[in-house]
Amino acid sequence: MDVKAWWRKNADKVLTRPGSGHSAKRRPKQAAHKVRALLQARMQNVDDFTVLHLSMNDEPVEVYFLNTLVDESNIYESILLPLQREDGRRPVRALPLGQLVNPDEEMKITDNLLRGYTILIFPERDEVLQVNTFKAPHRTISPPETESTVLGPQDSFVEMLEVNLSLIRRRIANPDLKIEVHSIGTQSRNKVAILYLEGIANPENITRVQERIKNTEYHGFVGMPILKQMLEDKPYSPFPQFGLTTRPDNAAAALLDGRILLILSGSPEAVICPAAFLELFSSPEDFYNRWSTASLLRMIRFLGLFLTVLLTSSYVSVLTYHPEMLPPPLLTILSESRNRVPFPPVIEVLIIELVIEILREAGIRMPTKIGQTIGIVGGIVIGTASVQAGLASNILIVLVSVSALLSFVPPNFLMSNAIRLVRYGFILSAGFLGMYGQMLMLALMFAHLLNLTSLGTPYMSTGIPRVWSDVFNSLLRTPFKFIAFRSGMANAKKKQIFPIDEE
Repeated sequence: MDVKAWWRKNADKVLTRPGSGHSAKRRPKQAAHKVRALLQARMQNVDDFTVLHLSMNDEPVEVYFLNTLVDESNIYESILLPLQREDGRRPVRALPLGQLVNPDEEMKITDNLLRGYTILIFPERDEVLQVNTFKAPHRTISPPETESTVLGPQDSFVEMLEVNLSLIRRRIANPDLKIEVHSIGTQSRNKVAILYLEGIANPENITRVQERIKNTEYHGFVGMPILKQMLEDKPYSPFPQFGLTTRPDNAAAALLDGRILLILSGSPEAVICPAAFLELFSSPEDFYNRWSTASLLRMIRFLGLFLTVLLTSSYVSVLTYHPEMLPPPLLTILSESRNRVPFPPVIEVLIIELVIEILREAGIRMPTKIGQTIGIVGGIVIGTASVQAGLASNILIVLVSVSALLSFVPPNFLMSNAIRLVRYGFILSAGFLGMYGQMLMLALMFAHLLNLTSLGTPYMSTGIPRVWSDVFNSLLRTPFKFIAFRSGMANAKKKQIFPIDEE
């Protein structure tokens, strides 16, 4: 039997008794009248705002809720039936999950209604109760798409904050796991949860995160990457300073290492802070593979960073300023390949790089079934046509393709975007200054990375370890008996022996 349909049809017959109801001569009391006036004023022109006027045991009761956030059959079974059965008892005792509402907390009452609570007003008793009846459809837990692995768990975060918190609780059944929920967004009023292990996480980092969230002013957060950019130490940098993951196992491992986790309602990503540069080249599968295989894969990812920024820029600098660096046979092949190309090398490289970016963007926007096919076929057709038309050399097509593939090697998507952006700086510097421009850009990039911090912790702390045990889990992943220590990135800073007076 469909309880929801039955209740809609027979609620008035079952719950309302003849002769009962709120008398017109009986004046409502202060608390009930204040909350009723507040809800009616704030919820004008809200189509899903539902009001039920019922009578429970000869006593009037008003029920307020948003039908898009609750299950009406759940309201009938968990609220209305217990109130009808408990004759003469106070509503707060008949509903164990009910909470008395303070009518002076106007913002809290409205926020709770918008979060799926049901507000019950009892005019005769001058009592107002709220019950959490939130139940909305959400996406089922599925394997992660952006961080897929062959080994390990195959679940990922969803857009429901409560579901994401349960996925973490299932992995860390420890009362020291603290969860603080804050409301952010002046208009959206999103909920963001701060998770950390008490006694393991650095108290200074916890305080920094709490202060930054409280001081964040924005009209609404529709995704965690937006909040992440507003919490980072230096948001103007192209490099991400916090980790971003959709895997609960990766998030749980970060909590056990002393990191702080941020989860936003309505977003399937979690932010890990603080984070280090080399950690963004690490994959969760590194810990499920053998240490030798994981070390090899990490080295390939890290070397891919240098290859992707230096490969096409070296093509420009060698052909423009330093042809003597190539062996004569290779120089002859390059010269023959560029016989019909009318552009200088820097313009030639920029054109092909932009074509690759356009193909990538088009493949993302197209439907999944045809996006990959169009991307592959389009790349082959455009590359072949460009060579035949004399717009690019065939060697450049190979170099640009390899460079584009290497830019996607890092597991962190935001790091891949940063590398692609930095690559254009290397190409332009090579076009103006040749190999000297490349080395200058490389020095500037490392100087910028050394100047970055993540929650006040040096961004390169894994490459330049703060504790000796960090070297066992940086560029190489040693056996687990050597990495049974927490990383020094989450530890508190050591006190200075000779304190420096700050002006």
